[in-house]
Amino acid sequence: MTEGRPSAAGSAPLWERDAEVATVAQALDVLCADQSSAGSLLVLRGEAGLGKTALLAETRRIAERRGCTVWSARGAETLKSVPFHVVRQLLQPALLSLLPEEAREYLGDWYDIAGPALGIADPQGDKADPQYVCDGLVAAVRRLSRRQWPLVLLLDDAHWADQETLRWLAAFAERLDDLSVLVVVARRPGEVTGESARLLDAVAAAAGRPVHTLSALTPDATAGLTRATLGRHADDPFCREVWAVTGGNPYDTVELLAKVQDSELQPVEARAGELRALNRAARGGGLVDRLKGLGLEATRFAWAAAILGTGITVDMVARLATMNDELARGCADLLCTARILTEPAPVPGTERAAGELEFVHPLIATAVYNSIPPGVCTAMHGVAAQIITELGRGAAEAARHLLKVHPDDDEELVEQLREAAREHLAVGAPDAARRCLERALQEPPRPEVHAHVLYELGCATLLTNPAVTTEHLQSALAMPGLDGDDRVDAVVRLSQALLHNDQLEEAVRTVEAEAARHEAGPVRMRLQAFQFMWEGIHGETASPARSRRLAELADTCTGRDNAERALLILRGFDAMTHGESADEVLQLCDRALVNGRLAPGLGWTDPEWGMELLMMLGSAYAYADRLDRAESLFGEARRVYTAAGWRGGHLSLANAFLGLAYRRQGRLRDAESTLREALVLAERVGRRLPLYWSATCGLVDTLLARGRVEEAWTVAEQYGFAPPYPSTIVLPDIRSVRGRLLLAVGRTEEGINELEAAEKTAASRGGHNPVLAPWSIDLAKALAGQDPERAAQLAADARRQAERFGTDTAIGEALRCAAALETGRRAVQLAARAVTYLEASPCQYEHAAARVEYGIAARSVAELGRGMDLAKACGAEELVARAREVLETGRGLH
Repeated sequence: MTEGRPSAAGSAPLWERDAEVATVAQALDVLCADQSSAGSLLVLRGEAGLGKTALLAETRRIAERRGCTVWSARGAETLKSVPFHVVRQLLQPALLSLLPEEAREYLGDWYDIAGPALGIADPQGDKADPQYVCDGLVAAVRRLSRRQWPLVLLLDDAHWADQETLRWLAAFAERLDDLSVLVVVARRPGEVTGESARLLDAVAAAAGRPVHTLSALTPDATAGLTRATLGRHADDPFCREVWAVTGGNPYDTVELLAKVQDSELQPVEARAGELRALNRAARGGGLVDRLKGLGLEATRFAWAAAILGTGITVDMVARLATMNDELARGCADLLCTARILTEPAPVPGTERAAGELEFVHPLIATAVYNSIPPGVCTAMHGVAAQIITELGRGAAEAARHLLKVHPDDDEELVEQLREAAREHLAVGAPDAARRCLERALQEPPRPEVHAHVLYELGCATLLTNPAVTTEHLQSALAMPGLDGDDRVDAVVRLSQALLHNDQLEEAVRTVEAEAARHEAGPVRMRLQAFQFMWEGIHGETASPARSRRLAELADTCTGRDNAERALLILRGFDAMTHGESADEVLQLCDRALVNGRLAPGLGWTDPEWGMELLMMLGSAYAYADRLDRAESLFGEARRVYTAAGWRGGHLSLANAFLGLAYRRQGRLRDAESTLREALVLAERVGRRLPLYWSATCGLVDTLLARGRVEEAWTVAEQYGFAPPYPSTIVLPDIRSVRGRLLLAVGRTEEGINELEAAEKTAASRGGHNPVLAPWSIDLAKALAGQDPERAAQLAADARRQAERFGTDTAIGEALRCAAALETGRRAVQLAARAVTYLEASPCQYEHAAARVEYGIAARSVAELGRGMDLAKACGAEELVARAREVLETGRGLH
């Protein structure tokens, strides 16, 4: 359209934007109507200059007129490497309105987590989990937004936002259903790739509505804008040429018309030929020429402003451009008059720094920055870093400038970047830490420091990107510099990264080779313990010979130090997996504790041994019927990791194994919710990794126990719960669970094949625990109809192994299997014995199942009722339905 718009040139980008403005107005209507309304998200997409910023400004105007609180932020091309830069901008009004003690009280537990990322609190440790920080930011914004309803959040140039902000935005956008807030995001198409592009796509998907793609002005609109700016006497050919020259881009049109006014060009056809030259002077190379025409001092001032990018004040620019205050103020005035710089619009709730400036448009900022000669640009970044350091703002803030400095064998620069990396890690920005350390390697570091930088780079990504960790730690160990404890720690971390990247054989070889370099003693014993650990959790080829060597070594251990305690735990886990005496398993595990608790230096966050050893300890207790200790250990892991802010692989595994303990206890509802949380966390780290399998397998097993077969199958399909399997042991046993799932959905032949594959794995490992890997029991039941002789043999073998292991659960489960293969009085007798054992077991689901089966076999109303009550308490829906059906039928019951 050409009419019905304000005539000021400044409103030009709103021409032909009626549909977008109407959408904004409608969203504000919904927001302001009811504080309980769901939040909404609008995404505006358009090329540079098409009016995205103007639409956000109009959104602010309409929102404030309706009494809304508006927070806004903007990405910047030169600031993408600054973590949390945009989200800090966004929250500035709210943060400045709170005193520190008020912020702490209002944010509660999230203050220590989100506060450092927002710059309002000191970090609580050396390393913060980035996912936990992201969750903390989501919670912080949600809490702050509830006190500001109705609230509107505006994010401009999101394509230039830092990755940490985009991660927060994607997570926040998914949680708008129960939060009454309007979020409007403006971005250019393209511009970004990789993780940032994925996150922006996730934001758009969360909007639940089509993205608003802005188009260029039509010839009619351009003509209307031209006449509104230059006068109604502008003729049609002239207006048509304005459109042809600018392509209908609103920003280019406004700039061109400003040049027309400045040059007093008459808007008539005879002068239309001069428009192309004027347009070239309005942007790009022409803009640079225009800047140079303002003089050397003004040019240097504009360069310095472009280098700073944010926090542009006359004082800071004067220091960077090395000019006195009077000259700097004169340059600022000159650049403002030339429409290159301007004073930022006031934002309610914030105080503007004296002499604060910003570029009129991001296109201008980009053109000015790109016009700086490379050598001058590098030097100015170096000076900017020095100024920031002198002002005491920290290495992390100076880092974005240090990253731009050319490598020059500068020892001090390497140390500054290492310090910046530590600061980034402390606030949960490992990507920023990685960039600093990668840049430090280019310097390069001194030979004696080089390996340490690689080691720090590897540690920055441990369990968030195991493949990257592996690469850097292998490089660090291949060069001189890492000696003594540092080298051993690097080897152990490398083996952990290889394990979590499903490279278990290489993990074993890594610690084995390092152990061979050391004489007998604590260091070698530690490395041997890790070797036995990785071999012990190998899912396919752990050999009987290895078990014998471990048993011999453990026999010499009394538990006097953590190396010996580790070997006792490994021996206990190995004995449990092979179905040796449960009493011996418990004795070994108990000897590894100090007064019933984990020894100092052997805790969940202690780096020397890692979490895998303690997961094995808890698992040994879980399958040896000491579920109280298993739950205590895994519950402690979850509390410790949560308190430490570790929201990646560590917390995922803690939840997965706590879910395992709940499942063993028969607390199926608790198990399901905990395992679902584990799976969400595991997906953030990456699919197909061992920790992902643990969460998925446990959830499928729990759903099967609850009788929700279709849901179990859906989860299996959704999360890829099918071969090929990882090389590590998965608890519960992955093939047993997969086989049971296939049988449950009627794919009997495939289920039998899966269980027979589990049988072959058990044979290669030299035996198995029939409770840990119940394939023999499930296979016996599956073969009962087609091969009763083999089924009976499998049931007898399971019973013999169960009696060897000796727990009430193992024997009771074997008796349940035997009863299922019998009929008449023999079946009743075996079912009754199964109840006797499982009544003494801590596994209540199995007890409930045995009660129901005995009630059916004995036709006993009392036993069915008891079994149904137990099943209800467990959340075993299928068992309840089965018992109720028999009770309701009532035939032959007594």
